[in-house]
Amino acid sequence: MTIDGFRRLALGLPEASENAHMGHPDFRVRGKIFATIGWPDRGWAMVKLTPEQQAAFVEAEPAVFTPVKGGWGRRGATNVRLRVAKQASARRAIATAWGNVAPALVARQFESRR
Repeated sequence: MTIDGFRRLALGLPEASENAHMGHPDFRVRGKIFATIGWPDRGWAMVKLTPEQQAAFVEAEPAVFTPVKGGWGRRGATNVRLRVAKQASARRAIATAWGNVAPALVARQFESRR
């Protein structure tokens, strides 16, 4: 997975937009961040999962997903090692993170189209 590939997946979700936060590109739905790229460095991304979702992703693919260090990680922030992530895994993680912050109506409309 490349940075541009991650970006395309994130921006392919309904109402997703790119912005910046703390010097890193981020992806939002209606102003709420669901993913970032470039943290902790260029080869990584982050998705905003619940702790339960994080545990499932980390257990399934520990070479790809790892909790962010500190309190953010304990709350579900999960790093994605881009160089080893497959597109399908990244897509699932990004869509899950998007669903965690998207308004219910937007999420339902997206789910009904899938």
